[in-house]
Amino acid sequence: MNDKRAKTAVFLDRDGTINIDKGYFYRPEECEFEEGSIEAIGLLNQAGYKVFVISNQAGIALGHFNEAQVDELHNWIQAELLKHVAHIDGFYYCPHHAKLGIGQYKTTCDCRKPAPGLLVKAAKEWNIDLANSYMVGDHNSDVEAGRAAGVQSIFVRTGHGSHEEAFVAAEVPRAANLYEAVKKYILA
Repeated sequence: MNDKRAKTAVFLDRDGTINIDKGYFYRPEECEFEEGSIEAIGLLNQAGYKVFVISNQAGIALGHFNEAQVDELHNWIQAELLKHVAHIDGFYYCPHHAKLGIGQYKTTCDCRKPAPGLLVKAAKEWNIDLANSYMVGDHNSDVEAGRAAGVQSIFVRTGHGSHEEAFVAAEVPRAANLYEAVKKYILA
């Protein structure tokens, strides 16, 4: 990268924030976008934010699918976004699970949310100003990962949001979905 100035970013959870959370899935034909999420990503792109997916993918650790299949799904998501003049700048995911993982994936790591490892990695690779960036997700672990990385966290009520909201600190901003989070808190 030639530009030495730090950039701002929005880090997004995937399942339950960008797409409907259907449990452990990897097939593109199973992927459905949450209402307004494609438009929200496009608005962030237009506003000059770098946009990253930060996702726990325990399905890899559990043997439900492999990393190549997750990468294939991410390529499909990117292609769908591009049809709507939107894009993700980078996909970052944790394939580990300390308790239930198998083989090399059964490990304690710094990348599984609520740990901030994936956000920190993306920030280093892309020269991101974390203090002026955001994390949006439907789990308390998303909120906590963002807070640990020093970004502003926003909680959305899509996906697991209705079950997770009770665990989220009262001062954390809340939105119905990603589109509302972008319009109300990030681009306001």
